[in-house]
Amino acid sequence: MIQILETGMLNSVQDAGRLGYRHLGVSTSGVMDRLALQCGNMLLNNPAEAACIEIQTFPFSVRFGSQTGFSVTGGHASITLDGKPVLPWFALCARQGDVLRIERPVAGARMYLCIAGGLDVPVVLASRSTQLRGGFGGWQGRPLQQGDELPLCNPYCVDEVGLVPPAQALALRAEDRDDKTVVLRVIPATDYMLFTGSSLKEFGSIGWQITAQSDRVGYRLKGGALRMMEPVELRSYGVVPGIIQVPPSGEPIIQMADANTAGGYPRIATVIEADLWRLAQARIGSFVRLQLCTHAQGLAAAENVQEYLKNARKNIELYRKSFSRRGAGQTGKQA
Repeated sequence: MIQILETGMLNSVQDAGRLGYRHLGVSTSGVMDRLALQCGNMLLNNPAEAACIEIQTFPFSVRFGSQTGFSVTGGHASITLDGKPVLPWFALCARQGDVLRIERPVAGARMYLCIAGGLDVPVVLASRSTQLRGGFGGWQGRPLQQGDELPLCNPYCVDEVGLVPPAQALALRAEDRDDKTVVLRVIPATDYMLFTGSSLKEFGSIGWQITAQSDRVGYRLKGGALRMMEPVELRSYGVVPGIIQVPPSGEPIIQMADANTAGGYPRIATVIEADLWRLAQARIGSFVRLQLCTHAQGLAAAENVQEYLKNARKNIELYRKSFSRRGAGQTGKQA
């Protein structure tokens, strides 16, 4: 087991999400940054759906009740194991009694702690994810608290090996990079042409700030007011993460992991799936720029992500084979 020693609000157990129940009004939930989860589990040779701890308030620390492998992915933060610095995006092994401490990221917003074998919390509706609004799933249907002891599925040690973080491997073009602004590629949605020309120009040209009214359900943006050419009445429709809705205030809302299952606000655009991890790592108060792209460009971006994962998996496997031939006691390398 692992014992929670220090935690903030809303840190929770999550996995890849609760799929197949949106028609019943149950949101997908799951991690905000799916790419970080995939990489963390890959480093440990875990099943892709293995649950992790999503950490979004800091500092966070746990004590390991047994020897086991672990990895920390997501942003870039100061991490120590029993007081000694360790790197994110690496598979490492903790001894029984070791304490892992994660400070607030200097880049990114969320960190993910994956454990070799996964967390042995109950499966509810085919997922171990915490549904915070519904109060079910994860660990007792709530955020983690100091003193919680989470059981592990089948802990084991791992070879030390690391990955080049997606923020480096999947960096956008130089002209699209800005330390203060996250560029998100979006595809026009069904109601895009119902907005005024000036609103459409503003939509893609200004920096939208993520407000403090943002959470796992949706990110609320401010910076302008988008207006429609004339009032329209829309029926409620299915909602998925990435959809950008525009309420009467004119300030967009981007649906996130705990997105509502249905809604009726006009849909101006959708963040492509390949960029949702970038949005998940954008902090409250930071800015995003919404860059229009085509459906084909969105698919190409998704292929780039899959190619990154394919190469990472291949490199990890090659390193493990090399490590087993050389024998134990070698220093881990970055794949």
